[in-house]
Amino acid sequence: MINRLDLRGRSLTARELIEALPRAEVRVEDAAERVVGIIAAVRAHGAAELRDLAEKFDGVRPVNLRVPAEAFKKALLTLDPAVREAIEESITRVRAVHKAQLPQDFVVDLAPGAQVRQRWIPVGRVGLYVPGGLAVYPSSVIMNVVAAQEAGVRSLAVASPPQKENDGLPHPTILAACALLGVDEVYAVGGAQAIAMFAYGARGSEPQDGDILCEPVNVVTGPGNVYVAAAKRLVRGVVGIDAEAGTTEIAVLADGGANADHVAADLISQAEHDPAAASVLVTDSVELAGAVEARLVDRTEVTRHSARVSQALAGPQSAIVLVDSIAHGVEVVNAYGAEHLEIQTADAADVALKITNAGAIFVGPYSPVALGDYMAGSNHVLPTGGCAHFASGLGVHSFIKAVQVIEYSADALQEISTKIVAFANAEDLPAHGEAIQVRF
Repeated sequence: MINRLDLRGRSLTARELIEALPRAEVRVEDAAERVVGIIAAVRAHGAAELRDLAEKFDGVRPVNLRVPAEAFKKALLTLDPAVREAIEESITRVRAVHKAQLPQDFVVDLAPGAQVRQRWIPVGRVGLYVPGGLAVYPSSVIMNVVAAQEAGVRSLAVASPPQKENDGLPHPTILAACALLGVDEVYAVGGAQAIAMFAYGARGSEPQDGDILCEPVNVVTGPGNVYVAAAKRLVRGVVGIDAEAGTTEIAVLADGGANADHVAADLISQAEHDPAAASVLVTDSVELAGAVEARLVDRTEVTRHSARVSQALAGPQSAIVLVDSIAHGVEVVNAYGAEHLEIQTADAADVALKITNAGAIFVGPYSPVALGDYMAGSNHVLPTGGCAHFASGLGVHSFIKAVQVIEYSADALQEISTKIVAFANAEDLPAHGEAIQVRF
């Protein structure tokens, strides 16, 4: 069901280790070749192209690309009370964590009359993508919207794929979550075309669209499949992005004391997202590896999305990786750079301190990834495909920018004027120095 990769006794360079570890066959750069045309078409033809692409990819041609107000009211009225309570609890916890993320402005006095201040300013408008397809993700609405709201963003737009079963609108639970968060600008647009719409805006093509369907945004965030990640890569520079959050990944670093049933359940929990989802166990225990393999078979047979899980676990992106020791395992998971990393070892808290590359780290047997998906308070929009080597997960920082404010008096500038002139001359930029000298 799941491949084994034996790294015991092998001395690999960093590059060799990265190349040896399991990865999906479809890479972001491969997907980008297919996405370029979609972005160009949406940019050129706006709402008309968005409808054509919805018909092609989602099997429905939306009448209303922007969700009408009455759809939110209906979604709230039909929302299961237990689900509403869960959504509201998640909002409370995620908001508390993200409120604490807000950085502080500061002032530095370098000399009398020489001051540098730094302000954190939210971007003006953001586009938040919520995936659809094989599952429904009100949790992603919460993760995107709460982070942007706590950053102070004033204009928020959400896009989620249209559904044939919902008259061409996003899933009602998505709409209900938006309503509970006070978001009423929501578009029935999915995939790479949603990213293109946010980046470039879209003109209307039907009377209900208006002349402008969607204004362009400053930042695009949110998870999705590899094609969404590719689209975000292609529009980066036109807009800011959070990270290339593609198809989900879980890595579990475990020793022989870990509970095989827990580990198997956690690997399956992420495998059920998508046939391309990655589930990786890194362990120094052959016994645990065998026990997890057996439990994967048993659990997969009875889980609802058995076929999807089986395909994900058997794919080249999933494996059980045998290592010489937990220290070796730390080296391996740092090379892998998982979106979600669980530490299930005897000294999990200490091991977690040695992790440098992971979107989020889940410490101990009672901190499973599923907790982070919904209600830990942390954000579940995280970098995938090894991007955790250089990127962070979604947070308040994704929606703010630092602006430095410089204020010097005449005396403060004159005190260092000769040093500035010396610098300018050394760089053969004499006009820089002259811009200082002319003031005195």
